[in-house]
Amino acid sequence: MIRRIHVSDKKSRKQEQLERFTSDDRDKEMTTNHGTKLSEDEFSLKAGERGPTLMEDFHFREKMTHFDHERIPERAVHARGYSAHGEFELYESLEQYTTADFLTDTSKKTPTFTRFSTVAGSKGSAELARDVRGFATKFYTEEGNFDLVGNNMPVFFIQDAIKFPDLVHALKPEPHNGIPQAASAHDTFWDFIANNQESAHMILWAMSPRSIPRSFRMMEGFGVHTFRLVNKEGKGHLVKFHWKPKLGVHSLVWDEAQKVNGKNPDFHRADLYEAIENGDFVEFELGLQIIDEGDEHSFDFDVLDPTKVWPEEEVPVKRVGKLTLNRNVDNVFAENEQVAFHPGHVVPGIDFSNDPLLQGRLFSYTDTQLLRLGGPNFHEIPINQPVCPFHNNQRDGMHRMTINRGQSSYHNNSVADNHPRTVPPEEGGFEHYQEKVEGEKVRARSESFKDHFSQAIMFWNSMSEHEKGHIKDAISFELGKCQQTAVREQVVDMLSNISGDLASYVADNLGLAAPQNQAENITKTSPSLSMANTVQSPETRKIAVLLADGFNGEEVQGVLDGIDKAGADAEIFSTKLGKIKADNGDTIEADHTFLTGDSVLFDAVYVVGGPDLSESYKMKAKYFTKEAYMHFKPVGATHDGKDWLEEAGMSGQPGVITSDDLESFGEDFIKAVAAHRFFDRELV
Repeated sequence: MIRRIHVSDKKSRKQEQLERFTSDDRDKEMTTNHGTKLSEDEFSLKAGERGPTLMEDFHFREKMTHFDHERIPERAVHARGYSAHGEFELYESLEQYTTADFLTDTSKKTPTFTRFSTVAGSKGSAELARDVRGFATKFYTEEGNFDLVGNNMPVFFIQDAIKFPDLVHALKPEPHNGIPQAASAHDTFWDFIANNQESAHMILWAMSPRSIPRSFRMMEGFGVHTFRLVNKEGKGHLVKFHWKPKLGVHSLVWDEAQKVNGKNPDFHRADLYEAIENGDFVEFELGLQIIDEGDEHSFDFDVLDPTKVWPEEEVPVKRVGKLTLNRNVDNVFAENEQVAFHPGHVVPGIDFSNDPLLQGRLFSYTDTQLLRLGGPNFHEIPINQPVCPFHNNQRDGMHRMTINRGQSSYHNNSVADNHPRTVPPEEGGFEHYQEKVEGEKVRARSESFKDHFSQAIMFWNSMSEHEKGHIKDAISFELGKCQQTAVREQVVDMLSNISGDLASYVADNLGLAAPQNQAENITKTSPSLSMANTVQSPETRKIAVLLADGFNGEEVQGVLDGIDKAGADAEIFSTKLGKIKADNGDTIEADHTFLTGDSVLFDAVYVVGGPDLSESYKMKAKYFTKEAYMHFKPVGATHDGKDWLEEAGMSGQPGVITSDDLESFGEDFIKAVAAHRFFDRELV
């Protein structure tokens, strides 16, 4: 439930800038866009009350024309997304690695804007698709905008940007029928995977639980590519960027995700919006993996290959700062839809590597914004403007907002004393890293990029048993939706290069012969890849509490107080809205009925009930509870609720907490809520 707790009155430079463009129409007179006051907005101008509309009706023409042009092209990928404002604080100076001001001055708070998204679906698709999630953050630094444009998975499907159109064509709905929307479970996608086996590592990530996160607040973010940090001496270090969520990395299960899509297709954006409105500000730590350039070739993988991770056990993640999302957008179109991210938006001290996927993105992002936002002046849209001054000789074009005074718009010039002037590197001007590059012009890639399976095997080896089970079932589901047997066979054959167990399991589910290929005997693991090793916290978890008239008011209130103290949110369910009366005469307001809320929208269930329940209440409450149980969620019960769990055969199972001692029950239940799921539970 939204409590609407807001941040302090102290505003960032970006917020102050945006407010200059923000309009509040309350207590204002209605006018046209050109300022003419309007006396009527209900009826168009006609020749008589029942006559035709007249062409001279300038108000109708302006209003309708604007409406007809309100939509802009949606993003080709990442169309479905949601955003929030925030700030970044640095823990310690990184001046030994970079000159970037926001990474060297610990006294500054840098304004940010972060957008989360799904990749495959259209703007109107549901949010709980099995998909990669975008995680893009714009830092409004005093040296210009830096955009960290990444995903919730650290690797990608392809190694070279020239193949990106092919990947997206294969992933999108098939052109002959436009089906399926926001889904990878179809022939063209899996045909691409089977015939472009550089995707082997990424497809395991995409079929893992990370592809259906519990919320945007509970997923990691990765810059994916190898970038370069450059210090004041001009020395470079290779770097990968990470976002580590305070609440840990948690996911849904597939059956639950499909139901959430039907119950609340806006589940992820609502979760983010409500958390910020409630004052549960969202926190991520920025982590850096840093490699000395002299060690570039010291690993058993190519550090520039975007289909490879740098295992955290080999290259530790240094946590250097914190991102806090603390303010929701004021207008979804003006901010969330018009924001333009670009991996080429960098500041002095941050530069690029020769990652061929990154190199292609540096072209593609500018090109797509020109189409989507109507021309070359998209940087003048308020959400995209830097907070520092910007001046150059660029002029005119669609939607130009700046009125540039002066005679000259070229360099060099004498009429304006050669202004705007360039800035030497020692005064903060951007200088590209001086890397020696030589070679013949070739359409090729390095031999070191041709290992497609060793890290896929490492990923598989690192998974817990329940994560392996999720991947097996996810691939079985996806390939089961493919119509062509040849596509299924090719994918299973590819999987045999990763794990014979995985390939045989999927083959059996699809009625195919087990493949004969043998995966390499690679035993390397990286425990940091498994979600089983993540942070466990009860904070902001949503707990459904099932109450009925006559419940023990004093004891139940004690449990609810414990839930609140742990930072979780309890929401009350009953058969109807209104007040529920306790045995001591106290009342509590119902937030939901079994019609308006569902177990799939909550992290745990606390069952209390009451002494005199109708059969209708019992039936609905038992279904609600059992569904949560089947999704491996924590279930707690006291008082009359204990009998329900006993009757259903749930008592005694892992994560099912019952007790007459309310104090110990509260402690044990909160621990279970923090654990999130109990995958070793026996299904009843």
